[in-house]
Amino acid sequence: MWDSTMFLSTLTPKFYVALTGTSSLISGLILIFEWWYFRKYGTSFIEQISLNHISPWISGVENTDNGNSNNSSSSSSQNNVPECKVWRNPLNLYRGAEYQRFYWATNKEPLTYYDMNLSAQDHQTFFTCEADGGKAEYEIMQTAWRERNPMVRIKAAHSALEKSPECAPAYILLAEEEATTITEAEKILKQALKVAETNYRKSQTMQHQGSLMEAQHRRDTNVLIYIKRRLAMCARRLGKLKEAVKMFRDLTKEVPPIMNVLNIHENLIEALLEMQAYADVQAVLAKYDDISLPKSATICYTAALLKARIVADKFSPDVASKRGLNTAEMAAVEAIHRAVEFNPHVPKYLLEMKPLILPPEHVLKRGDSEAIAYTFFHLAHWKAVDGALNLLHCTWEGTFRMLPYPLERGHLFYPYPTCTECADRELLPSFHEVSVYPKKELPFFIIFTAGLCSFTALLTLLTHQYPEPMGVVAKAVLSWLSTPVYFIYEKVENMLPANLLQQLSRI
Repeated sequence: MWDSTMFLSTLTPKFYVALTGTSSLISGLILIFEWWYFRKYGTSFIEQISLNHISPWISGVENTDNGNSNNSSSSSSQNNVPECKVWRNPLNLYRGAEYQRFYWATNKEPLTYYDMNLSAQDHQTFFTCEADGGKAEYEIMQTAWRERNPMVRIKAAHSALEKSPECAPAYILLAEEEATTITEAEKILKQALKVAETNYRKSQTMQHQGSLMEAQHRRDTNVLIYIKRRLAMCARRLGKLKEAVKMFRDLTKEVPPIMNVLNIHENLIEALLEMQAYADVQAVLAKYDDISLPKSATICYTAALLKARIVADKFSPDVASKRGLNTAEMAAVEAIHRAVEFNPHVPKYLLEMKPLILPPEHVLKRGDSEAIAYTFFHLAHWKAVDGALNLLHCTWEGTFRMLPYPLERGHLFYPYPTCTECADRELLPSFHEVSVYPKKELPFFIIFTAGLCSFTALLTLLTHQYPEPMGVVAKAVLSWLSTPVYFIYEKVENMLPANLLQQLSRI
C-alpha cells in the first residue's frame, strides 16, 4: 500500500494528460463505430454481442445440443418469413423507358441489385418451364434474366429472337429494358401479344398430353397475362384510361396462380381513381377489402380517401373541436387511423414532409418501400379531392396515441413487424433515407461512450492547460478512492492473526 501511494505521488501531469487523452481517443473510436453500426443495422454492437454471445455463455445456454439450437433457429426463421415477405410492386415502372431515364438525368441507380435479383427470379419462375430443354431460344432466355449487365440481357434477347421469332419472353425483355419510351414499349408488347396468343392456342390443345405439355401451357398462360397487364399499364401511362380499365377488368376475371402475385386489382383501382370513377372504385374495394384477404396500402388508403371525400371539403378542425365530429367525419377519421396503423410511413409522403423517389420493383407490405410505391401514383388522387390532405394532416398522428406499443400489440391489425427496416434498406437505393417506425431510441452504450468520450476529453484539456492544479485534484481523488480500501485492509488485519498473512505469503 505504501509503495503504491509513493508511486502515485511521483506521477507527473504529463502522465495524466497522456492517460486522459488515450482514454478519450479510445472511447471516441468506440463511439464512432457504435454510431455507424447503429445507423446501418439499427442496433448496438456491444449490446448485440452481450445478449447473443456473452449472456448465453455465462448462463450455459450454448451447452445445449446442436440439434435443439438448429431446430429453434429454423423455427424462428420460419416465423419471420411471413412477416417480411416481399411482394412484387403491381405498379412497377419500365426499366428502359422510366428507370433508365432517371439514371441518365441524375447518375443515380434507382434500383438495388437485391431488387433486380428478385425480379430475375420472378421472370425465371413465370417465363420458363421444364419443357424448354433442347429449345435454344428458351435456354438463352433462362440465362438472360440472370445477367447483371443490361446490355448483355438485351443482346441475349435479340439472339433468342434470331433463333426463333416466336419467343415471347424475348419480346418482354426488350419492351422492359431496350425501349426508351412508353410508346416504343407498347409497340414491342403488341408484337409479343400476337406471338403469345399463338403459343397459348398451340399449348392449350396439347396440355393434356403429359406433365411437360401441361407445364408449357402454364408458362404460356403466364406470359400472355403478363403481356396483357403491361399493355394495359402502357395505355394507362399514355392517357388511354377507358382502354386500360377495360383491360384490367378483363384480367381480374382470370384465375391462374400468377394473378395472386400480380395484384391487378390495384392497377384497376388506380386507373379508376384517375378517371374519378369513385363509385366503381368503391365496388372494387367491396370485393377486395375483405377480412379474409391480405391488405395493402392501396386498399386501406383508398378506403380512407373515399370516406374523406364525403366530408373533406367542409371539414374544419376548429369547428370540429367545438361541436365534435359527426357520424360521417368520425367514419373518415377512423378510416384514416386504420390506414395509418397498417402503414405509418405513407402520410409523410402524401403531405410532402419527406422527398419521394422512384418506387422499387418489389415492396414490403407495411414498410417504407410500399409507402413510396403507393404515394408515387396516388398523391395526385389525394390532391384531386378538395380538403382530403388537410383532413389527413389534422388526424393522422392521432393513430399513435391508440398504439403506444406498436411492436407488442396492434389495434386493428397484427403488431407492427420488426423486420421492415432491414428489408427496406435492401430494396431502396442508398441515397434514400429509409423511414423507420417506431423511432428507435439511442442505445445505452452509445450514450455511455459519448459521455465517457466527452468527460475524458474535458479532463485532457484541463490537465494540459492547468497541469499543477489538476495534478493536485487527481491525487486528491485517488486518495479519496483509496480510503475505503485502506479502511477494509486495516479491519481485516485486526481480525486475523498477525502471522496469518506471512504464512499465506509463504504458501
